[in-house]
Amino acid sequence: MSTATDTRNDPAAADGVPMVSADGVRKRFGAVEVLKGITLEVGRGEVVVLLGPSGSGKSTFLRCINHLEVVNGGRLTVEGELVGYREHGGKLHELPEKEVVRKRAEIGMVFQRFNLFPHKTALQNITEAPVLVRGTKRKDAEARGRELLERVGLGDRCDAYPTQLSGGQQQRVAIARALAMDPKLMLFDEPTSALDPELVGDVLDVMRDLAKAGMTMVVVTHEIGFAREVADRVVFMDDGVVVEAGPPSEVLDAPQHERTKAFLSKVL
Repeated sequence: MSTATDTRNDPAAADGVPMVSADGVRKRFGAVEVLKGITLEVGRGEVVVLLGPSGSGKSTFLRCINHLEVVNGGRLTVEGELVGYREHGGKLHELPEKEVVRKRAEIGMVFQRFNLFPHKTALQNITEAPVLVRGTKRKDAEARGRELLERVGLGDRCDAYPTQLSGGQQQRVAIARALAMDPKLMLFDEPTSALDPELVGDVLDVMRDLAKAGMTMVVVTHEIGFAREVADRVVFMDDGVVVEAGPPSEVLDAPQHERTKAFLSKVL
């Protein structure tokens, strides 16, 4: 991945359009409303960590950003463009699936589970999407894949299958796979929660390197140390709303809301 210009301290960089803009975003599953009006902006090059108890809507919001979940209300844009929709005559019309897939390819996402193809090597897992979705020549995709595996510390495991890799190594392959599409935004949904404690550090190191390179990142995690060290902002969510948001030094060390204080008292 080419090193991005470091704009982390300037959320209004470039043309002033935020990377992610959510305005009153709502999402329900049946009768249960999981997101109850999320309003939040993520600047270009900014690292935002979402904290909160299970069921607070963090992962759902992340999945709405790349249209894995369809929002039921409000507006959600990435670089000023509606996610999954076009606006015509004052109404929103869902884009064809092919167009959604093309847009989604610009947003990398790393899940709790690695979702690697078990019958493909690490390198093959990484090259599949650029070849099939972007039409990249296989030779070029493989060269890029080797470069990315080297970057995540797995340059010697190109030919290894997922069963031959530890959980932490598989997650680093998953990160390399997402980076192979040259995304403008990376979403991480509790990327270390399925790992043994001794494997967490290597994955967080890769994420730290991405942050230093200026990658825009939205991270759902319970790794408070990572949030304190890497995040530009910490957003605490509970019951489908943003309760509190601000720099890590404020939200983590001097929370204003009682719900935030109660949560942090259990995880710090």
